[in-house]
Amino acid sequence: MRLERLGGLQVRLTGGTDGQGGGEGPVVVLLHGFGAPGDDLVPLWQALDAPQGTRFVFPEGPLALSMGFGQSRAWWMLDLDKLNRDLAAGRPRDASRETPKGLAEARNQVTALLDDVTRRLGADPKRTLLGGFSQGAMLSCDVALRTARPLAGLVLLSGTLLAKEEWVPLMPKRKGLRVLQSHGSKDPLLPLFLAEQLRDYLTQAGLAVQWVGFRGGHEIPDAVLAKLGPFLRETLAPR
Repeated sequence: MRLERLGGLQVRLTGGTDGQGGGEGPVVVLLHGFGAPGDDLVPLWQALDAPQGTRFVFPEGPLALSMGFGQSRAWWMLDLDKLNRDLAAGRPRDASRETPKGLAEARNQVTALLDDVTRRLGADPKRTLLGGFSQGAMLSCDVALRTARPLAGLVLLSGTLLAKEEWVPLMPKRKGLRVLQSHGSKDPLLPLFLAEQLRDYLTQAGLAVQWVGFRGGHEIPDAVLAKLGPFLRETLAPR
């Protein structure tokens, strides 16, 4: 693994021909969730049966969190007081009609990152896959919908529906894009029904969604990894 700065963000590069992102293989960009350290998803590259030579890029969210979070990062801030009140009261967290403050800035940073992945790493955009977990999944979906850049596929791990009035009209322009979406039936943070709504909207717009439901919480279990490997091989194969 090596550290690099792409698009103004610190990233960790793994895989490739040397374990440090070398070579000319396809690229997988994975964004961590809220409150996770920048290296949270790095172990995934060794757990996935990706095509030989695949390079992995793990960006670190631009916001450093305090209040006992240690080295944790975020892509935009959350109202933690409200989140804790909702969890304590058993109210489902529904942000489907919200456009979070800071989302546009995060989208611009990830777009700049993808530009650098193409320019500096020599990656073919059509063999570059974008995805993430939780907040990283939401941001990945936002980038895919609001930009016209080519993508090999999109991976949404335990994400949710945001900015519904803005996202849904944009979805048809991504018709045919391959998507792997996973969600736990017992997720206490992001309710299943909203993930299912996102899946249904994407499917109705013509995106090729592979749904991976599992009995579990806010996590990436082995059952998801078992589906994610073949998905990477299919979407990143030379055309």
